[in-house]
Amino acid sequence: MGEYNKEVQERWGDTDAYRQSHSKTSKYSKDDFQAAKIDQEAATELFVYAFGNSLPIDSDKTKAAVTAHRDAITKWFYDCSVDMQKNLAVMYIEDPRFKEYYDGRVRGLAQYVHDAIQAQ
Repeated sequence: MGEYNKEVQERWGDTDAYRQSHSKTSKYSKDDFQAAKIDQEAATELFVYAFGNSLPIDSDKTKAAVTAHRDAITKWFYDCSVDMQKNLAVMYIEDPRFKEYYDGRVRGLAQYVHDAIQAQ
């Protein structure tokens, strides 16, 4: 995230979520950041499974992925409400960096993640 710190601060520096995230992450060790990444990757893998098995966005497995995604953000960064998660989902398809993260796993995954999060 280091290379994006300035952009993040400019876009969200005056938000409660940014302040909460900064407060939490400023105390993290390298191991903490690794654990956060593992939790985020685990949520992504749930989406990969659901998408790869052509599960509908309202299936129990897909809903579990949505919840795991939101829970990982809340655990490691800031209180992620459903509305906040929906805003993030828009970035997953509009920002090429996020889109590539998901579509780099499986082509079409970014749209699926977006749609599943929006459907909750």
